[in-house]
Amino acid sequence: MKKMLRKMVTMRRILHVKADVMCTMLLLVLFCVLLYARQAVLSSEWDRPLLKLEIHGSTSPSRTLLGASGAKVGQESQGQIPSNPSQTQLPPCKPQSKSKFLQLKQKPQVKSKGKSKAQRKNAVPTKTAAKPLPTMPPFDFEGYLRKKDNRNFKLLIDQPDKCQVGGAEEEQEGSEGSSAALYMLIAVKSIPADFEKRQVVRRTWGKEGLFKNGVSIRTLFLLGVPRNRTALPLWDRLLTYESQTFKDILLWDFDDTFFNLTLKETHFLEWVNNSCPHVKFIFKGDADVYVNVENILEMLQGQKPDTDLFVGDIIIHAKPIRRRSSKYYVPEFVYGGGLYPNYAGGGGFVMSGHTARRLSSACQQVELFPIDDVFLGMCLQLIGVKPSRHQGFRTFGIPRPSAAPHLQTFDPCFYRELMVVHSLSVPQIWLMWNLLHDPELSCHNRTSPTSWPFRWKDKMVETEGKETDYGEKQVFVTH
Repeated sequence: MKKMLRKMVTMRRILHVKADVMCTMLLLVLFCVLLYARQAVLSSEWDRPLLKLEIHGSTSPSRTLLGASGAKVGQESQGQIPSNPSQTQLPPCKPQSKSKFLQLKQKPQVKSKGKSKAQRKNAVPTKTAAKPLPTMPPFDFEGYLRKKDNRNFKLLIDQPDKCQVGGAEEEQEGSEGSSAALYMLIAVKSIPADFEKRQVVRRTWGKEGLFKNGVSIRTLFLLGVPRNRTALPLWDRLLTYESQTFKDILLWDFDDTFFNLTLKETHFLEWVNNSCPHVKFIFKGDADVYVNVENILEMLQGQKPDTDLFVGDIIIHAKPIRRRSSKYYVPEFVYGGGLYPNYAGGGGFVMSGHTARRLSSACQQVELFPIDDVFLGMCLQLIGVKPSRHQGFRTFGIPRPSAAPHLQTFDPCFYRELMVVHSLSVPQIWLMWNLLHDPELSCHNRTSPTSWPFRWKDKMVETEGKETDYGEKQVFVTH
């Protein structure tokens, strides 16, 4: 009996000890849960002020340097800016960037629930490798239509003496002297950040001076104000110094965006009409093209500058692109027609001074259109000028025929016979210029290298409806 009592007492003691241990473990678990919840709340509260510091801290140095007051910047199409570049205002921090940043921080926590460590590791590269959509942010076409009548912007940097020829330096360089009127003006579309592209153009095909037979050439770069002014601090001083050094910058006070290239077109034509009314011919193109100026001068031999002339890579039967992911997307309420008028690829084209003066007047009558190439085609249609297609202008790249394997690589003898080649990098332009001007260059179909390889004048044709539509065939390669 005593043994039974002892066993019962021992069992009770054991049960009491187990109960105490279980209660202690339960309390520890609850305490850990409370600590975790408190830490989560504190971390979420600390994230908010840190986010504000990141946004304002990234823009405050640029604001201090530029002396900006933080006023709002206009829409992408017709943004107003101060007339004085030194008092440029920076875009304010948008609240939507804050929400996007919070979403990026919170999404990995939500997706990691119920997943293994291996799955979470695999999710990180997928997140970083995703490419942004080309239409982000979407262009405000309605805002563009509301503001498209605002088409007169102030010229911030001017070159009023650009078209004056016959200076002392030119008289020393030219063997036969120069005429009173400028023969050809080269106008290059550029953006403020592309200083290296402007430099390579100045040192290669865009060189100013006298050419064969006393032909005078001048070069200009057409720019607007950068929309993202924090990406290029002190941009206004950069352009001021650049203009003082090279005297070839034209700067207007509209935002330098893709859909504002039409404003560059209208303002440049107006500048030509006022400051360069006697120029004989004009070449207008992009900064990422290579131009054989000698071939263009050969083509212009015998052409009359007081008649209509417009030559380039002409696109016919082009349809408006309704695909939102495209860079050239245009909704139906902006352009309801089925086809665009014939227009030249913006990489490069040549026109006479007479045509440029007529276009200056016509472009003031045509409603602004967000794609500058098409807009100029509308202006040509208004004055009744048919643009001529020339096979030496390759604004869509170079065709790569399967029967010509030498075109797979750079062949200076092939490029030597072209006028304009589009989509080239700065090193490629520099390389092409030096190879084509190498005195030791010899091609198999020529006995000796010359500056005038062949006659282009017979290879100019009028655009007709039976010609190939560039928009339908993908035969061009971008270099």
